[in-house]
Amino acid sequence: MPLPPGPLGGLRILDLSRILAGPTCTQLLGDLGADVIKVEKPGTGDDTRSWGPPYVKDGDGANTTESAYYLCANRNKRSIAIDLAKPDGQTLVRRMATQCDVLIENFKVGGLAAYGLAYADLQPLLPRLIYCSISGFGQTGPYKQRAGYDFLIQGMGGIMSITGQPDGEPTKVGVGIADVMCGMYAAVAILAALRHRDATGQGQHIDLGLLDTQVSWLINAGLNYLTGGRVPGRLGNGHPNIVPYQAFPAADGHFILAVGNDAQFQRFCRFAGIAALADDPRYTTNAARVTHRTALVPHLETVTRQHPVAHWLGGLEPLGVPCGPINDLQQVFDDPQIRQRDMRITMPHPLAGTGTVDLIGNPIRFSETPVTYRHAPPTTGQHTEAVLTELLGLAPEDVTTLRDQGVVG
Repeated sequence: MPLPPGPLGGLRILDLSRILAGPTCTQLLGDLGADVIKVEKPGTGDDTRSWGPPYVKDGDGANTTESAYYLCANRNKRSIAIDLAKPDGQTLVRRMATQCDVLIENFKVGGLAAYGLAYADLQPLLPRLIYCSISGFGQTGPYKQRAGYDFLIQGMGGIMSITGQPDGEPTKVGVGIADVMCGMYAAVAILAALRHRDATGQGQHIDLGLLDTQVSWLINAGLNYLTGGRVPGRLGNGHPNIVPYQAFPAADGHFILAVGNDAQFQRFCRFAGIAALADDPRYTTNAARVTHRTALVPHLETVTRQHPVAHWLGGLEPLGVPCGPINDLQQVFDDPQIRQRDMRITMPHPLAGTGTVDLIGNPIRFSETPVTYRHAPPTTGQHTEAVLTELLGLAPEDVTTLRDQGVVG
């Protein structure tokens, strides 16, 4: 098979992951040109295929087996259906691993050892293999055997304690951000391990836990606690270190005001007709505004409610005062900037009645090796025969025998 375009063209990934963290990682690597082979359970495939509605509709308008959730993280992959519970299935995966640069999995800690597919099983045979394990809590520690789910991790990892209204309940982020960020860290780790392998010839095991990566992106909130020793609470849309930096009410909705320095605050006050406020010693500096947040914000809210969103955005943006709308998803995908940047893409799909599915584009822009969209999210086992023939040299009749034995789907 000719090398696919992209900076990772020629790299092959054996993907034993499912749900979101692992698939997010491998979709990114696939977008960058890697050949990703997704190993799925015959019949049902990746659990997220059934996580709906909504589902892709067939020609009669009926639901197919492909959910929007599954589509979000499985582009640029080829699917092969193998039953890992069968010894012949385990043998196929071991043989496929010899033809791959990276193996990524998110089984429970120790789960693949039962199939002879753990890192300790493969490393002596494949010393150049990069083996990436994603789990809820990592391969070590008192929680390592626990199952990890995004919602649980957001709670345990602290992000929910600082998300939501001050007088409301702790709130999770509206997407599976702990999974997504873990997948991003996994992609970075894999690329770093490949760089090391290219220099030394040595593969390695990568151990990533959802809880670890969740804690890592507490960023300034985490350092505020470690530095100041005070447990932060929820600020709604407010910022712990910058004021005013939050959503404000207008006469017909809400808009975002993100004042980043004192000069911007002065320009905002002049436009809002409250220039004297910028000279009040309680508000002249950001540090003072943070200290006196509870007095300043209600005063500003009274002012912003007097005019519609368009007034504030149209007046503040030319003055260099950062501000913006709060878009719903229809407004997001209709936005001319989003359209110009191709953040909504369309790909052919065999189960869609329209013949195509819409997906979210990759945000990376290379000048020389652009992202490519080669495979729509595959149906379960769509490429089983092609992959086994290509990688292992099996004849079509061999694949038929394996299918008849229930080893492949």
